[in-house]
Amino acid sequence: MTSILAKKPKKMKLKELKTLGQQLLSSRAHINNLPLLLGFISPSSPPPHVLESLLSLQSFFTTVLADLPPSQSSKKRPRIDDSAKQDPEFIYRTWLRSKFDEFVTLLIEVLISPGTEDALREIVLDSFMEFVKLGNGGSFYSSIYHKLLRSIVNSPTPVDFLSELLALKYFKYIDVRYFTFISLEKLSKALDTKDTAGDETAGGDGDSGSQSRESMELSIRKIHYIISHIPPLEGNDGKSEYEMWSGSGLPSNEEHDKKKLSKAQKAEDKGWKAEKQTNTVLSPASIAKKMKLKFTKAWISFLRLPIPVNVYKEVNTKAVLLFSTDIKCLLLGLSFGGMLGITVLATLHQAVIPHLSNPIILCDFLTKSYDIGGVVSVMALSSLFILMTQHGLEYPNFYEKLYALLSPSIFMAKHRAKFFQFNFGNNANAETIFNFRETASLLDSCLKSPLLPAYLAAAFAKKLSRLSICVPPSGELVIIALIHNLLRRHPSINCLVHKEDGDESEEDKNDSGSEKRPGFDHFNSEESNPIKSNAMRSSLWEIDTLRHHYCPPVSRFVLSLENDLTVRSKTTEMDIKDFSSGSYATIFGDE
Repeated sequence: MTSILAKKPKKMKLKELKTLGQQLLSSRAHINNLPLLLGFISPSSPPPHVLESLLSLQSFFTTVLADLPPSQSSKKRPRIDDSAKQDPEFIYRTWLRSKFDEFVTLLIEVLISPGTEDALREIVLDSFMEFVKLGNGGSFYSSIYHKLLRSIVNSPTPVDFLSELLALKYFKYIDVRYFTFISLEKLSKALDTKDTAGDETAGGDGDSGSQSRESMELSIRKIHYIISHIPPLEGNDGKSEYEMWSGSGLPSNEEHDKKKLSKAQKAEDKGWKAEKQTNTVLSPASIAKKMKLKFTKAWISFLRLPIPVNVYKEVNTKAVLLFSTDIKCLLLGLSFGGMLGITVLATLHQAVIPHLSNPIILCDFLTKSYDIGGVVSVMALSSLFILMTQHGLEYPNFYEKLYALLSPSIFMAKHRAKFFQFNFGNNANAETIFNFRETASLLDSCLKSPLLPAYLAAAFAKKLSRLSICVPPSGELVIIALIHNLLRRHPSINCLVHKEDGDESEEDKNDSGSEKRPGFDHFNSEESNPIKSNAMRSSLWEIDTLRHHYCPPVSRFVLSLENDLTVRSKTTEMDIKDFSSGSYATIFGDE
């Protein structure tokens, strides 16, 4: 025994390490083996030594943890009188508690270390989660779980595999999701406070400020990855899943009420303990209510963070299979070691809004996101439309902003399909976000209302018509289909198709002579307000020019447009999804 203790940890053989563990488990007389075994729980130790020490320490702490006093930092730690502090047994158990806290810290260091092998990291995580499950008297050990998430978020290096592993193996449990939401809310608020304090003290060392900003962006990415990989309460089959990781389940209001009872009251009620256990079993409705509340708080706290612009605009076209769902993300992808994170704005309408207690609170975030411009604005308007049509949001400038987004870049961007494809289903899974066969057209749906004024329908038709002469053939096919549907839905703008020189209004006749020259178009394409665009005084001459387009599918499509309008009763509206994902390759392939 003396020879083993005298050896340095790094030089100890695996067999000798195993002997230390067996001795520790056999008798309290070998308790001094505990610090030696803890010395091998380190990222610098050989994986076999870490594993052997872990197995021994896990077996040891599992049996004694229930009898240990709370940690020194715990708020639940009761006041101890002086006589109890002198008790050898109390001193021993307090020392064991300090060693367990040290053990937890060492496990987290191994988990977040970049040098840890993935196989070892998975084993360590499983052991850690066992303590989360059993280490608090059978209740969920939220304090050490929060410590793990805090270390992941604040780690200066990416810990992609650990985040993926945690999501894949443990986010299926309701209580793990519940306490994850609580921890992420706290971490988001802490980051927000840190960012505010950093802004107030700005102007110091530029390098340190840049490093601090990069560190915060990395933390925000990690929070987003974790929170966006927590599955909804209802599974893909529409059924609610209530599997718990710990035996006690979620904390209930009854638990807090019982804690307020005096000792005398508890003694009088002989069946108090049994009643407490019964009351802690929450009904499915209560679980759903508590989960929705924590979900809302976590997401709102996250959305208050200074989300970097590059987080909005990053694109990763890879797909990742998580929770049996093929998540195809075209915008705002957060890449973690090749794995594709679910997006912020692109998934709000399905992954967040249906599960919020009050979706209207997203209004400020969405309007601020729109101010970024470009495709990000498109994504924001998608969720805004959901809030308008399903949650009663008043947003009078919606059509003006939608009109302002129509530009050649939208029809050339690789995100074009998202602009023209949108799913309004509340119960759809994440895969349907970019499933082009099952989604509806955002722009097309916005213009379906029969209450849409003629000037507004004409403005959209004319703006699209003008864009058709400066976009690729794939974009022109989308434009023709959109205009086709607009003309079918709003007969009052059919005058744009066959307007002759003699079809002038009194306003046109009173215009100056310079505006009566042949070829003059009253439409102002630079005007962002559709009311002032003069679209009703123009015509769709741009579409007529496409009859002679060099691309056969475009020219044939234009010819079919006039025929469809002639035999309106025999034709139907076109499905925009059939054209929104086209490209030169698909056109050449069809030909």
